[in-house]
Amino acid sequence: MGCVQSKCCRRCARLFCCHYQPSSLSTEDAGEGADSFRIHGTDSPQRRALSSAGGSLGSATVPSAGLCLRYASLTQRGYYPDSPDRANQDSFCVSTNFQANPDRHFFGVFDGHGQFGAQCSDFVRDKLADILASDARLSEDPIKAYQSAFLATNSSLHDSEIDDSMSGTTAITVLISGGALYVANVGDSRAVAGVWNGNCVAAEDLSSDQTPYRKDEYERVRLCGARVLCVDQVEGLMDPDIQSWGDEEDGDGDPPRLWVQNGMYPGTAFTRSVGDSTAESIGVIAIPEVKTVKITPNHLFFVVASDGIFEFLSSQAVVDMVSRFVDPQDACSAIAAESYKLWLEHENRTDDITVIVVQIKDMVALKAEATNEETIHTSNSIPLSPVKVKAQRHIVSQSDTNHPIKGGCLELQSGPPDSSANLSLAYVARSPTHSVHLNEINPD
Repeated sequence: MGCVQSKCCRRCARLFCCHYQPSSLSTEDAGEGADSFRIHGTDSPQRRALSSAGGSLGSATVPSAGLCLRYASLTQRGYYPDSPDRANQDSFCVSTNFQANPDRHFFGVFDGHGQFGAQCSDFVRDKLADILASDARLSEDPIKAYQSAFLATNSSLHDSEIDDSMSGTTAITVLISGGALYVANVGDSRAVAGVWNGNCVAAEDLSSDQTPYRKDEYERVRLCGARVLCVDQVEGLMDPDIQSWGDEEDGDGDPPRLWVQNGMYPGTAFTRSVGDSTAESIGVIAIPEVKTVKITPNHLFFVVASDGIFEFLSSQAVVDMVSRFVDPQDACSAIAAESYKLWLEHENRTDDITVIVVQIKDMVALKAEATNEETIHTSNSIPLSPVKVKAQRHIVSQSDTNHPIKGGCLELQSGPPDSSANLSLAYVARSPTHSVHLNEINPD
């Protein structure tokens, strides 16, 4: 979430929860009625308290680039023992054939925070996609269109009936347009790609977390009048003149937060968001950082996820997990389950968890493989694993999980698979035009 209740010890959460109370409004959770997660196969009260997970599986094509996308998604309400009815403040959407263009597809994750975080997240999810879809400049200048859409969405949220003075949402979105990815980020959620580098799948960050750990963001908010202090410094337990908090990935305890000069608020651990009108006075802005990435044959997949995933998992760890699964829905489930487990190992609660996995496949290779598999089955011979899969476009199945780790990533075979390594590519059918907010899916 990034607010003062997130990324901190339980003592810190109790101290400052007066500024960010969990929403007491009743909001229907995604996937209500489905079976809940089971972690470690146990049946403890904490794990039984997991809410139902909502998600979906789909596919789309990018004809101009000769690509086929297979995507899956999952959202999981956090476990808060003191607030069992607390709403899931994450939301996400997938809109294929964006702007009625078969070469354009939109994916986004929105992580709300504050008393009205769920409402902010839902509002931004809907409004941002609508404004972006109506902007004719998206084809010619996606960066300007993105920046304009975020600022307009922020203004609309301020003008809405939602009280966003101390509530808001982060937003991480990926727009596929032809052979390129346009990644727009506001806050500390993250997008990361899995890229084949010759012998393993390496993580390529598609966004950079906007927090006070970043020197440029730290200096920017300081110039806007923000005090940057961790909770121990606010309490007087640590020298406030010490402006170094270590590395974000390895940091223990509470992170640096933003405070007004003469107050104990807002305490945000991010430097950009949509909403948070009070925090705007100290430099928290809704201007996105937009990164453009050309899709190469080595780009196997990308992941878009809330910071509930990356609190205890590195980008490389997430990429390694996705690489082990043929089915992106299985990858989503594994990532969410591992994140949930790690949260409970470190704290007595979990954050809301949301993840989208999008596999990038070559349409020609898929058609050739589909033809090959059909020929094998119709000949009544024993089904065989395809041997002509290109190294740069293969996904490792669950049975192929014992490769050694080298260079910080999971090492994979570059040659044809043998009988013990069931490498395969799942066929992706062309999907009809659809635009669905997956956070609202009910399995019943």
